[in-house]
Amino acid sequence: MAASLRAGSLLLNNGTMSGSTTAVRCSSTEAPSIVRVAAIAGSLRKGSVHQGLIRAAIEVSKDIPGLEVEHVKIDKLPFLNTDLEVNGRFPDEVEEFRASIQKADSILFASPEYNYSMTAPLKNAIDWASRSPNCWADKPATIISAGGGFGGGRSQYHLRQVGVFVDLHFLNKPELFVKAFEPPAKFDAQGNVIHEETKQRIKSLLIALQNWTLRLNNDGSGKL
Repeated sequence: MAASLRAGSLLLNNGTMSGSTTAVRCSSTEAPSIVRVAAIAGSLRKGSVHQGLIRAAIEVSKDIPGLEVEHVKIDKLPFLNTDLEVNGRFPDEVEEFRASIQKADSILFASPEYNYSMTAPLKNAIDWASRSPNCWADKPATIISAGGGFGGGRSQYHLRQVGVFVDLHFLNKPELFVKAFEPPAKFDAQGNVIHEETKQRIKSLLIALQNWTLRLNNDGSGKL
């Protein structure tokens, strides 16, 4: 891949904002040769189809040159409590999670819909990584969801709203909502994706995220 990336290179200059995010960003000077995607599932259940979507993303990413997908788990994160921030340091589990987000070039969310919104564990993870310095800032991102009816779409739209404040740059299209309960079967009993068309749609989404990441971070040396 001709282009190299600078993770966190699209930094804002001396802006201020209220709330948990600030103008200070997590940043890195490392210039990776591949696009590194941190993939986060909003469901903690072992057999969750959203865990399965992440596994499928990792599988199909192996056929995409210059792309690497890593599953970043959120099940060990404590509930957000600023009393846990001691002497400028977060709990070890939070520090590890924040470091995973910091080193990533872009983010893939697998977001279930609970009561018209994202899950509590996912929101908790977003809040922890938004604490100063904000590790989400200027990261390209995309979302995949599965469910009945709208395919989890309401969770995606709510997540996009939250992304505005933490300075995530969401890919507009393609969108991917998997109708989990409509034939043909999309998942097996363990939540694994068994539908080839769905796998191809995930692959197309990842390629679009890769191109979006390069577009936002390109240093002038080339493009895909």
